[in-house]
Amino acid sequence: MGDWIEVGKRAPAFTLADADGEKVRLSDFQGSPVVIYFYPKDDTPGCTKEACAFRDQHRELKKLGAVVLGISPDDSESHARFRDKYDLNFRLLADVGHKIAEKYGAWREKNMYGKKSMGIRRSTYLIDSAGKVAKVWKAVKVDGHDQKVLEALQAL
Repeated sequence: MGDWIEVGKRAPAFTLADADGEKVRLSDFQGSPVVIYFYPKDDTPGCTKEACAFRDQHRELKKLGAVVLGISPDDSESHARFRDKYDLNFRLLADVGHKIAEKYGAWREKNMYGKKSMGIRRSTYLIDSAGKVAKVWKAVKVDGHDQKVLEALQAL
């Protein structure tokens, strides 16, 4: 379990496969703000609601020059089904061994009904166009989160 990457630090580099199996590097988006959101599992209620909220904000996000990347431990095939089912218009990245989630601090101990386990803490990072962390949401509540991300992007 890694520490959260704090505001002002350089965002850790990564290369992950997307839903089509194509390699995506954080450095591919140098010069643009990037919204990286970590979510627990494809096609579950909270994760679907969060993904659809980002999908529905596509026009506003694009206007601000932002790229959205969703990252979970699911594999590319699962991501492809999830993307297609909900017509998602951004890339989902497969962090099957949760190494990137660990680098960012999103892989944490969770306590559900007294049972402890390791998993993704729903969290979001806003990376500025220079590759530095501009904002971190460490415990995302899905309702209204897309609006908070847009407000932070506008403030960049």
